[in-house]
Amino acid sequence: MMKNMKKLRNLLAVIVLTLTVTTVASAQSTAEVKLDVPYVPTRPEVVAAMLKLANVSSKDVVYDLGCGDGRIVITAAKQYGATGKGIDIDPERIAEAKANAQKAGVADKVRFAVGDLFKSDFSPASVVTLYLLPAINLKLRPQLLKQLKPGTRIVSHAFDMGDWKPEKTVQVDGGATIYLWTVPGKK
Repeated sequence: MMKNMKKLRNLLAVIVLTLTVTTVASAQSTAEVKLDVPYVPTRPEVVAAMLKLANVSSKDVVYDLGCGDGRIVITAAKQYGATGKGIDIDPERIAEAKANAQKAGVADKVRFAVGDLFKSDFSPASVVTLYLLPAINLKLRPQLLKQLKPGTRIVSHAFDMGDWKPEKTVQVDGGATIYLWTVPGKK
């Protein structure tokens, strides 16, 4: 009996230790997610203007970098029949985006993934949307130009790409600025 009690105590100690380590590791991994850009949802009229400026159609694959709740990719699928992918570093936003896609009835047309934009592959995109910050846009620019096919459209809400001059700049009611670039041919 004493032997069984000792085994039971050891087993309980292992269980408690395992739960403690798992809880601490989980809390640390959540705290380690460093958001480079604050989450600010894009207003519906800006989403509509971005997709219109990019001339999105059912043939497009729209990638939204820093997708937040998924509204741009979801709207592209719902209104234009496009397919798409949203990438965000925040797991909470990705869970929200997936739920929003289900609710909008386009979960079969769009995907969302937790990921670091600087380690992601955007090469399937024919349209890329951004609502990041100037420094992030500039840091992403070489990666975008390397990965994307010539003719891919890039649309950014609010922030430009430094000395890469946009083809078009549009003002949306309410003061939002949207920029459009097209990836040039490879040299």
